[in-house]
Amino acid sequence: MLNKHKHLERNSFWLLIGIIIVVAIGGLIEIVPLFRIETTIEKVQGMRPYTPLELAGQNIYIREGCNNCHSQQIRPLRDEVELYGHYSLAAESMYDHPFLWGSKRTGPDLARAGGKYSDEWHVAHLKRPRDVVPESIMPSYAFLTNKAADLYGIDKHLKALRITGVPYTDAMIDNAYNDAMAQASTSGDTTALNSRYGKKVNVRDFDGQPEFVSEMDALVAYLQSLGTFVDLKDYELQEAK
Repeated sequence: MLNKHKHLERNSFWLLIGIIIVVAIGGLIEIVPLFRIETTIEKVQGMRPYTPLELAGQNIYIREGCNNCHSQQIRPLRDEVELYGHYSLAAESMYDHPFLWGSKRTGPDLARAGGKYSDEWHVAHLKRPRDVVPESIMPSYAFLTNKAADLYGIDKHLKALRITGVPYTDAMIDNAYNDAMAQASTSGDTTALNSRYGKKVNVRDFDGQPEFVSEMDALVAYLQSLGTFVDLKDYELQEAK
């Protein structure tokens, strides 16, 4: 057997053919299962698409390069779980386009940032990071409080995401602007919003400026949603069974 391998190594053409065959087999083993996404993502209770306001916040998060310094993937290692919380589930990223797992942590992982801090803390941190985290090297994003969130075309984003498989309904798309405005309001009827996205949606004025919906509102709404969709206690019970 070793002698045959020696002949293969001395013949560059057949060595190249052998390499191509081995790489092709390995590639198929990794890629083919992804065409059946239902077999690679565990089923969990509570997952939903982002609301229009949260989606606008994710757009700002990407635009400002937050994902360059913050990951959104807690690995199943003891130190990470103790520091950040339950390890990330594949299903929690199933509606992210693009996914924002990341690999660089200049700042902490944000996969379970939702509900960890108050809205006031997030706003203060984004305006003057070192006021709340003295060692932070994050730049100020105070300008977000003065810019109105771009919500007039958010329905087109929902429509595009539906093509990729995100389960946005016609009602969600048609009412995207109204739902976004309702989520950031302290007054008004949110019954329709809750019927479309569930009762766990955070509905309030996020940035302390009730007179208009700012980019700060959208970004904080997005941050407060991270890691809050799945009921991890139910998931752990399913795993135990």
